[in-house]
Formats: sequence, structure tokens, C-alpha cells
Amino acid sequence: MTRRVTLADVARSAGVSSSTASLVLSGRGPELRISPGVQDRVRAAAAELGYRPNAVSVGLRKGTTRTLGLVSDTIATGQMAGDMIKGAIEAARDHGYMLFIGETEGDPGIESDLIDAMTDRRVDGIMLTSMFTRTRPVPSALERLPTVLLNTLPDGPTRAPAVVPDEAAAGRAAARLLLDAGHRDIHLVGAGPGPDDVPPDTVAGVERLAGIREVLRDAGLEPTSGHLCTDWVPPQGWAATHDLLAAHPHPRAIVCFNDRLAFGTYQALQEAGLRIPDDVSVVSFDNYPMADWLRPGVSSYAIPHEALGRRAVELLLAEITRGPGGHEVHRLPLPLRARGSVASV
Repeated sequence: MTRRVTLADVARSAGVSSSTASLVLSGRGPELRISPGVQDRVRAAAAELGYRPNAVSVGLRKGTTRTLGLVSDTIATGQMAGDMIKGAIEAARDHGYMLFIGETEGDPGIESDLIDAMTDRRVDGIMLTSMFTRTRPVPSALERLPTVLLNTLPDGPTRAPAVVPDEAAAGRAAARLLLDAGHRDIHLVGAGPGPDDVPPDTVAGVERLAGIREVLRDAGLEPTSGHLCTDWVPPQGWAATHDLLAAHPHPRAIVCFNDRLAFGTYQALQEAGLRIPDDVSVVSFDNYPMADWLRPGVSSYAIPHEALGRRAVELLLAEITRGPGGHEVHRLPLPLRARGSVASV
């Protein structure tokens, strides 16, 4: 292994003291009237030897290491939310920071160890992150460090700001999309019809359903039917849509609570001889990678993963530079990816 070139090596090669070499390489040579010839010798020696300053030592002297930590449950190993990490990495790089990433697989012990390890390495701040939006307590160890909650809402008081998708606004937008297309017969697959008919521990389900019901209520309507699914996966979407069709053989519009449910809904509708969107309009959420492979592709409100990651870094840097700003929830819009699964009536 090649030994790292030290400041002492540069000083020895240039024939000066380590303190003189340090002053020259930190740009203070002219200020302290070090002769131009000595400055040139030091810089030439540093270039020849390939010297790079120790970033950690420099950072500690300045009170910052210009490193950030990201502790997640399953984002790095999952397929859906990788853009969240991409956005965080790019934003950190844009501001001259390096990002350390650790994954817990949902194990509180591993999470505690990762937070301790990042704190020991003097990261300037940490993002506590979840694959799916959820509510959770903030570890007490993070109360002493600049922290941002990414795709996570706090369960209890905290000084950390949070950034999450605006799921309620997406629910409202989905309902308006169907109403504007003339639909009044609107069915729900995944949750509903009542406000409490949601899977346990799903922030997205609660907020999407609330947004849908709000817009329908303002139009003097209620969901025609709702079909609660405990797990939002294609087989449950298929089964729920079969139940829907048994009671309502000719539905005109369906809101699926995520794209994986929509995959099952598509199959059940096609098995029943119903065409999308000619017979039934379908709208969904998440913009899952396979959403545009359906025929027709499902119109879906996309979780802005990359924007969430970027905003979290920006909020964390504000916490680092200006100090705690108080807990605030920042909600980012879910843009519609229209793919032809909704038709007017």
C-alpha cells in the first residue's frame, strides 16, 4: 500500500518547516510575507509529491468535516426510491459535501450503531430516511446533531424539519382528474370507502384517501365503493377488482392506491372483457417503473424521489449553517404522469 504524502514530506522536499509549508498551502503566504521563492518551492514540492491535505483534520480545525450522513431502512437496496439517494448525493456534491450512506433493514440496533458511527466520524448532519412515508420516533442521539427527516414524519416532539410527498394533494388531484373527465361513478381499490378504511401504518393511504374524499365531498359525492387491501400488491389489486365487479359489473372509473394494485386491476378488468380507458378509466399513484409498460400505460401521480433527496440536503445544510429552525413539514407535489388510462364520458 502506498503511504499517504504528508505535510512534513512536502516541507522536507521544499527545505522549509512544516508550519511554513502549511501557511503557504493554506494561502496565507502573502499575508505573512513569506517570500515568493519559498512559496513557489512549497507549491512545486506539493505538486510533485501529489500532496492532498487531510480533509478531516482541516474540517475539524474549521468546525466542519463537509460530510453528511444518510441513514435509511431499505432505500439503497430497494428499486423504487433509488432516485431519493441520487438526489441527495447530487445536492451534497453541488455544495461541496460528501454523503455517507448506511442501511438498517428496519433494525433499531443497527440504526443506533450507524448513528453512533457517523457521529464518531464527525458528520456535520444526518438525514433519517424511510423507503415508504411513515411516522416514527426520532432517536434521542440525533437531538444533539443537525437532523432532517426524509420521507418520514416525527412521532412526538422534535426540532428536526421533515420533507415528504404531498400525498393529500395528490389524492385531491386524482379525484379532480376524474371529475373533470365527467366521472361520477368512482371506485377505490386499496382503501376506502370510509375515512378509516386504510391499511395499518400507511401515511400515504390515510392522506391519499383524505384528499380523494375531500374533493368528492365538495362535489356532493361519495366513493361508489371502496376495497381495502392490507398489502398493496398485484394479487390483492386483482382480488379487490373482482369483488368490485361482482357488485358493480360496469364501473366507469377506478382510483388505485398504488401502481402495483393497478397491475392487478388491469388484469381483472381485461379478464372481464372491459377496456381501459374506453369502458373504465384508471388512475393511480407512485409512478412505479413498470407503470408505462401496461397497455395503455397507467396515469400515475409520481413520488418526486429525486426532489425529496435534494430538498432534504438543502434543509440539512440550512440547519448546519444557521442552526435549528424549528420543526416544519415540507411537502413536495406529486406530478401526474399521464399515459392514456383516463377518458372523458
